Amino acid sequence: MKTYVMGNWKMNLTVGDSSIYLQRLLKKIKPARGIEIIIAPSFISLASLSLQLERNKSKIKLAAQNFYQKDFGPYTGEVSIAQLRGVVTYALIGHSERRFIFGETNRDISQKVAAAIRNNITPILCIGETENQRNFGETKDVLRDELLGGLSEIDTEDVKKCIIAYEPVWAISTTKQARSATPDEIAASIKIIQEQLISIYGKSTADEIPILYGGSVNPNNAGAYLTIPGVNGVLVGESSLISDNFNEIIETAKRVRE
Repeated sequence: MKTYVMGNWKMNLTVGDSSIYLQRLLKKIKPARGIEIIIAPSFISLASLSLQLERNKSKIKLAAQNFYQKDFGPYTGEVSIAQLRGVVTYALIGHSERRFIFGETNRDISQKVAAAIRNNITPILCIGETENQRNFGETKDVLRDELLGGLSEIDTEDVKKCIIAYEPVWAISTTKQARSATPDEIAASIKIIQEQLISIYGKSTADEIPILYGGSVNPNNAGAYLTIPGVNGVLVGESSLISDNFNEIIETAKRVRE
């Protein structure tokens, strides 16, 4: 299975800044077998970065941070995953900021997962509990509900095409009073996710589904996170906005994989 290093830029960097960032990264990065590098810029930068990667014959992949679940139609201001075919390889779905700020439900998220599959884009389904949910012992229930709710509209064969990203809300660097998760905390939650996948889809299917960890990932802790059993990569937020930091995390992933 590949090791994934993904940078989610969120609502940062202009089109020009995004291009400069990518050019700097391309100069530093050294290809490595088994490492999948993914960048999720703003919608406005996707097309230009796609052309830039093509010109440089780079294997870096692009991801959408969000999209609307219908392929085409009278939805003013929206962008569909069908419109992004040929531009992105992956799509983030269900990020906590989409759930809590924009009110996305498990039904919305399941429709987006199905839309991504329908358009041959790999969905990266984000799940994770809040600090209050963890404190009240609800982590297992939350992870189960978000996992199964998000995958409810696709069949077992299509579940194999998905990636799961565990990102506890309390560990996201932009969250108030955020703290880094310990390897033991992450391992326990990864085990819950694996057990849920096995119970619904069987072990052979569960073993094919990569699980990423996200939440205050930076060059100092990426190595520890990548060595946790069951973690197949990292979803990097704030640290991915500095190309040197992101490249350092990529280099760490290479060393861990060797």
